[in-house]
Amino acid sequence: MAEKEPKARSGGVQSIERAFGLLETMADAGGMMGLSQLATSSGLPLPTIHRPVRTPVDLGYLRQEPSRQYVPGPRLIRLGESSSNMLSIWAKPHLAALVDELGESANLAMLDGDQIVYVAQVPSRHSMRMFTEVGRRVLPHCTAVGKAIPAELPEGQVRELLQRTGMPRHTDNTLTNPDDFAQQLVLAAKTGYAMDEGEQEIGVRCVAVNVPDVPTRLALSVSGPAERMSQELVERAVPLLTRAGKALSADLS
Repeated sequence: MAEKEPKARSGGVQSIERAFGLLETMADAGGMMGLSQLATSSGLPLPTIHRPVRTPVDLGYLRQEPSRQYVPGPRLIRLGESSSNMLSIWAKPHLAALVDELGESANLAMLDGDQIVYVAQVPSRHSMRMFTEVGRRVLPHCTAVGKAIPAELPEGQVRELLQRTGMPRHTDNTLTNPDDFAQQLVLAAKTGYAMDEGEQEIGVRCVAVNVPDVPTRLALSVSGPAERMSQELVERAVPLLTRAGKALSADLS
C-alpha cells in the first residue's frame, strides 16, 4: 500500500515544505542524491518530487550533475556558510565560559558530509595553547569531536563513512582499524564523552561531548598540551562540556 502523504502544516505551503524536506533528506545523505533515492528516502512518489526539486535547481539552490544526481548549488552553499557564522555567534559565549573555567582552548565542530569542520573556537590565554583555524576540515577517526558525534550514529553508517574516507595515520597513536574505532564509539556512548590522545597531533590531548537534540551534528571540545590536560582536568571538563552542550542546544531550539 502506498504511504499516505502528510498534510501541510496549518498556515504552511505544502510545496515549500516538500522542497525543504527534500533538501534536508539530501543533507542527511551526504549532499548528493538521485531522484529515485530521494523518492525512497522521503517516502514521496517519484512523480511528486519533480517540481519541488526543479524549483531549487532553477533558483540555484541545487545543481544537477552529468550523472543526473543532485548536489547543493552555489546559493545553498552561501546559506550554509551564513548558518555556520550564526552557529559561531551562538557558541562563542559557551566556549568563552569553558575557557574561563578550564583555562584551555574550547571548540565547536560539526559533521559536514564525511568530514569534521571546526566552526568556532575561543583560544586559551596560555602562551602555549592549541589553536584550530575556523573552517579547518579533518577526518573523524583522529579527533575527539570526530568520535563524540558518530557515537550517536548506527555502527553500519559509521563503517560506511570510514570506508569512504579511509583512516590515514597522523601519529603513532592514530586509530587505523575500524574495529578499534568502533570500540571507542561504544565507550564514548557509554561515558558521554570521547578522547583524542595525540591521534591528530603529537602532544595534544582533547576531550569532547556531543551537542544533543540539534538538527546539525555538533560537538564541543576542550583541547590543550597533554601535560596540562591531566586526567583531573578531563574529569572537571566533562560535566562542564555537557552542561554547555545542553545550553547551546536550548539556544538553537
